[in-house]
Amino acid sequence: MSVLTTRRLVLREWTVAPADLARIFDIYSRPEVTRWLGAPGLPLTDPAQAADRLATWRERHAGHGGRYGTWAIEVRDTGVVAGTVLLKPLPGRDEGTLTGDIEVGWHLHPDSWGHGYATEAARAAVERELAAGTPEVHAVVAPGNEASMAVARRLGMTHVGRRTDWYGGEELETFVLTAAVDEVAPPTVR
Repeated sequence: MSVLTTRRLVLREWTVAPADLARIFDIYSRPEVTRWLGAPGLPLTDPAQAADRLATWRERHAGHGGRYGTWAIEVRDTGVVAGTVLLKPLPGRDEGTLTGDIEVGWHLHPDSWGHGYATEAARAAVERELAAGTPEVHAVVAPGNEASMAVARRLGMTHVGRRTDWYGGEELETFVLTAAVDEVAPPTVR
C-alpha cells in the first residue's frame, strides 16, 4: 500500500512478503546501519526476527490511522527497497510515554547510500506532516553519525544542539524544521 510518492520513490507499508522480510533482515542485521540506532534487539541475527520487527512497527503505529508509520522506501525504476523512512511521535525519557514532538528518521541499506533517497523520502514525509498542521518536526541523530546529520541539514533542518528529552534520556544531536508561517498583513482600519 502506497503512503506517499515522489519523483523517484514510493513510500509504502512494509509487507510480510518474503522479499520485504528478507530486505528488513538485510538492512537491520548490518552493524554499519544498526550502530547508530540504539534500539534493543539490533542488529538482527536471525532472518525470522524480521517478521517480529515488522510486527513491532505495525503495533507501534496501529492507533495513528495511517498518519505515522515506519515505511519502506522503494525505488520506482528498479523496485528495490532502499531502506526505511519513519514518522512518529518521539518517546519521552521514560520511553513508554509518547510526546507531542514528531520525529522523522531514515535507515538505508548501504547499497542505497549516496543517491539522495533518504533526503527525498524524509522531505516527502515532513512536508505531509507540516501540511497536516504539525508546527515542527524533529530529527534525532546519534552523535558521530555525520551522514544522517547531513541529511537533516539538506532537509533545511536547524541543528539545536544535543538534547536528552527523548529515548530514555539518551543524548542525541537534535535538528528541527518549523512550519513556515504565512505572514498576513493586518487589516487596515479606516
